[in-house]
Amino acid sequence: MLDNARELAGVPFKINSGYRCEKHNRAVGSTSKNHTSGCASDISCTDGLSRFKIVKALIDAGFKRIGVAKTFIHADCVEGSPASIWFY
Repeated sequence: MLDNARELAGVPFKINSGYRCEKHNRAVGSTSKNHTSGCASDISCTDGLSRFKIVKALIDAGFKRIGVAKTFIHADCVEGSPASIWFY
């Protein structure tokens, strides 16, 4: 899904965080299982046009959960989770 989204966006995806072990996940303050299950990525992004292209491509590729921060976009595809877009 991530490769498809990158192709659709037409911009490079620099992954800040992908799979995390439990220890690292706790160290960065997360309690969720999306990164530890390999179902999440944080994509570096700092400008509006790229942010738009990436978010649109993630949705078109089938990601249902997207978080937008000042310097990255979180995308995950955790089974059974409701669709959501949020801001950090």
